[in-house]
Amino acid sequence: MIRRLIPASPSIAVLINPKNPNAEDSATELRDAARTLGQSIRFVNASNDTEIDAAFAALRERQVSALLVNTDPFFLAQRAQFAALAARDRLPAIYAQREYVAAGGLISCGVSLADGYRQVGIYAGRILRGEKPADLPVVQPTKFELALNLKAAKALGLEVPDGLLALADEVIE
Repeated sequence: MIRRLIPASPSIAVLINPKNPNAEDSATELRDAARTLGQSIRFVNASNDTEIDAAFAALRERQVSALLVNTDPFFLAQRAQFAALAARDRLPAIYAQREYVAAGGLISCGVSLADGYRQVGIYAGRILRGEKPADLPVVQPTKFELALNLKAAKALGLEVPDGLLALADEVIE
């Protein structure tokens, strides 16, 4: 059976690390975005390996349709575990970094880390040439990457629209 990538009335969960100093701000922004789209989201917390397993058990119990894994260094280190648990539970999940997709996750959309490192190099060069760091402008990310894992989509029984494939910066088959 093939399912569409986005169900008509999804139940969306967000996995968030409450120990992350940005967790509260992220949760507020996500609630606001969901409200703007007329959606509701549920938050599930995890900050260690045991809590990750408990979070996925809660997701199964709540029968959510999709999962957003919030940006967090601890989560990134556990990316293979997230991909395996989402696959086991047949749960479509989206991540903010392509490393999750490379580890077997379904889809990611986020800031290009390579472009960010390039910006750091430009800043470092300007400082080494004598500019004061306080005089440098704040630079926002301008390049974002979309990565898809077709093997993960097939395992989940998902149909990936051609338009989404065309937009992808990276497609893993």
